[in-house]
Amino acid sequence: MAENTFVSRAGLKLNHALDEFNFDVSGLICADLGCNVGGFTDCLLQRGASKVFSVDTGYGTFAWKLRNDERVTTLERTNAMHIDPPEQVDLVVIDLGWTPQKLALPAGMRWTNCGHIITLIKPHYELTKEEKTRESVSEGLSEEAISCVISRVKNQCQDLSLEILGETLSPIRGKKSSKKGSGNSEYLLLLKTTS
Repeated sequence: MAENTFVSRAGLKLNHALDEFNFDVSGLICADLGCNVGGFTDCLLQRGASKVFSVDTGYGTFAWKLRNDERVTTLERTNAMHIDPPEQVDLVVIDLGWTPQKLALPAGMRWTNCGHIITLIKPHYELTKEEKTRESVSEGLSEEAISCVISRVKNQCQDLSLEILGETLSPIRGKKSSKKGSGNSEYLLLLKTTS
């Protein structure tokens, strides 16, 4: 699928995950935490979501076509960590840069009761201080570090009583973190809240 299919390359990541998980968003009410330009929101709408709450701390970056879509409620200058959801949703999608999953997932859980979460794991944001001293983010993390991160996130999901229904490697890497870097591998998890 071409990169310009969505307003940003993030849409390709979510589109791939929905295909891999065989997850139909038709008619669902969704929340996009960390929407930025709106790639995830755009993907959800193109695949039939009925409504999307698009949340971001930034202002003015959200794509104009999405801003004017009646199915979208834009919540800019809004920290997803602290907002009280205006209503419960069926699906939460998460792409919160700089925010580790141990903080992002509880925020997502507040939006949905017995619903689903698809979260994008960016391993370089999950590293411990010790791991950061050993790893080169700009040149790409080692397979060992990525494996440790994914295992740790899965344990965090279990601690939060989130059922892991699916896991997939993103079809594209994260943005290059330096002129020499090629970007890091990213993963998406499909989760189910159980309470």
